Amino acid sequence: MKTKSNVRWNFILWNEATGFSLMIILSWLTELFHIPHLIFGEPFTPNWHRAILRTVIVLLIWSWVHWITRRLLKRLHYLEEFLRVCSWCRKVGDHEKWLTMEDYFNSKFATHTSHGMCPECVNKVVQELGQNAPSTPKS
Repeated sequence: MKTKSNVRWNFILWNEATGFSLMIILSWLTELFHIPHLIFGEPFTPNWHRAILRTVIVLLIWSWVHWITRRLLKRLHYLEEFLRVCSWCRKVGDHEKWLTMEDYFNSKFATHTSHGMCPECVNKVVQELGQNAPSTPKS
């Protein structure tokens, strides 16, 4: 299953590949159609070594940029996995909205929420109630 962010990242990598491919194609078309001769009036001398060298350089730069972009996208994916929770009210940040925990879980997952107490909190409350209970008179 592809997520929306994976589709977006593939789109970024495809655009990158398209741009570098166009540079390689233009390098070869320059030699093939004598573009410097047509535009600048230079004497026509096809130089296939120059086209090969340009292609190799563009491929090296392309591979480096592709590697860096993939690393950045992996890091971004890692950071997007974090769930933002307000330290004061415990609301969850979902894009531009802040939802209560219950609303967030009800909207994102096929699960319903309820309230309860963990054993540690139950013990704390029982201890606090025991300390704060008024002393009973003895008869």
